Amino acid sequence: MTPLLLDTNVVSYLLKGHPLAAGYRPLLENRTLLICFMTVGELYEGAHRAGWGLERMNGLERTIRSYYMVESSPRVDRLWADVRVARRNQPIDVSDAWIAATALAYGCPLVTHNWRDFAGIPRLEVLTIDQEQGA
Repeated sequence: MTPLLLDTNVVSYLLKGHPLAAGYRPLLENRTLLICFMTVGELYEGAHRAGWGLERMNGLERTIRSYYMVESSPRVDRLWADVRVARRNQPIDVSDAWIAATALAYGCPLVTHNWRDFAGIPRLEVLTIDQEQGA
């Protein structure tokens, strides 16, 4: 079964027990779940900005370890450049481009609630529970 790459927002929903997490859980069941190095950085940034204490930070680290973390590689780097060029008329955030490039490099769908952030990227399959896009 093809693995899934989770966008930062989906990991955050699951971590925090957000109401949207319940909608994503069935989509993720019995799948190999990957996260991009950029997602890890964004999660730490959010925790630091929110002033999380030791207990919550330890929980974050346990959560991160529960996924397969994908690091950058020459292939991801080339695909990042391709994504940025493909979206030059509709600029994409640098971090979102890294996440998209990682999904492309591993040939797996990207699970996100912010599907519009990834629209128009050739060959990128996006999965969401957002009612406007559909899953």
